[in-house]
Amino acid sequence: MLLRFCVAFAAFDSRLAIHFPDRQAKPPNNDIATERIDAMEPIIKLHQVTYQPPTAVHPIVTALSIDLHPAEVLVLLGPSGSGKTTTLRLIAGLELPNAGLITIRGVPAGRTMPPEARRVGMVFQDYALFPHMTVLENVRFALHATPKPQQLGQAMHAIAQVGLAGLEQRMPHQLSGGQQQRVAIARALAPQPSVILLDEPFSNLDTAIRDRVRTELRTILRAANTAAIIVTHDQTEALAIADRVALLHDGILHQIGTPEALYGAPRTRFAAQFMGPADFVVVDAPFQTSMGPVTPVGTIPANPNLTVLVRYDDVAVTVNTTNPNAEVIERLFEGPSYLYTCRLDDGAHVHCRTPYETKIPIGHRIALSYAATHPMVCFADEVACGHVTATDTGRRS
Repeated sequence: MLLRFCVAFAAFDSRLAIHFPDRQAKPPNNDIATERIDAMEPIIKLHQVTYQPPTAVHPIVTALSIDLHPAEVLVLLGPSGSGKTTTLRLIAGLELPNAGLITIRGVPAGRTMPPEARRVGMVFQDYALFPHMTVLENVRFALHATPKPQQLGQAMHAIAQVGLAGLEQRMPHQLSGGQQQRVAIARALAPQPSVILLDEPFSNLDTAIRDRVRTELRTILRAANTAAIIVTHDQTEALAIADRVALLHDGILHQIGTPEALYGAPRTRFAAQFMGPADFVVVDAPFQTSMGPVTPVGTIPANPNLTVLVRYDDVAVTVNTTNPNAEVIERLFEGPSYLYTCRLDDGAHVHCRTPYETKIPIGHRIALSYAATHPMVCFADEVACGHVTATDTGRRS
């Protein structure tokens, strides 16, 4: 049963990456800057795409508009059930949208463009390697549509691209999890697709090697000059590997932009909370908070429900003070630092860090203030409405 499952998925994977001899070579682009991406003609474009299976009560994807540019790594990020994998399947042609338009290299990808004609490679979450085939045979299997005289050379080149030269005769069970993943990537790269789609590519790897494998994958994609769309629910992965991040929730695109933009300038409260540790401090008129006054950057509309997004690095800690405004209620040792949960005098909870040399006892009263140089996002209800900075009133004493 396991063998038949792997064979079926590997065969299916190979349909999604067919060699096109007339593929135009692209110039090396290892140093591509994010600023240039938006100026490029998209390889893939989704415009107002909606997908709702016949048995579903609500759409899985609603009015989704995103695009992918040459040599770009785009990460689809969101919690389970947000429509990430469904979006990959729509791009690959495994599902067809109920509304909207998908174009691949400027050509509408509807019912007349089957999966094998879309020139995309797909790496499944479980890699779907043939257990009875060697590394070389697994990679070469994806080249069944390539003339036989070219198959060996392309397969060997793809194996070398992912750093597995010398392991061509190994069986999948003789490889580590990271090496198995690289075989799956090599199989997707071998037919020279325009785009590679990866569904949760790091989920089967041990935590200790994920960072290294993420770096390796990005290096491989850059060297191959291949665009990629990667699905993950892990914010750390998205921030580490993406040129741009598309944040989905309940099938709706909340925000798309650089990792720095989503983390530092979230447009919705959901985006703020999902992209990293987030606390919210209430703003009282005129721009007073329990951590001190703040100064608006530009004009912020009047709203009785203004809050300031405060991340760990936005908080300055004064341990020995005659003017405390918070109490330490929890402490977590992280190795190079301590993470504290503090209760402000108005009852709100805020998190902060100190170096490991500074260990604050639980129950100790401290002073929390805003880091002087940090612009912080201000929210009116659920939507961002501007930025504030710490008002220069001097340090607490």
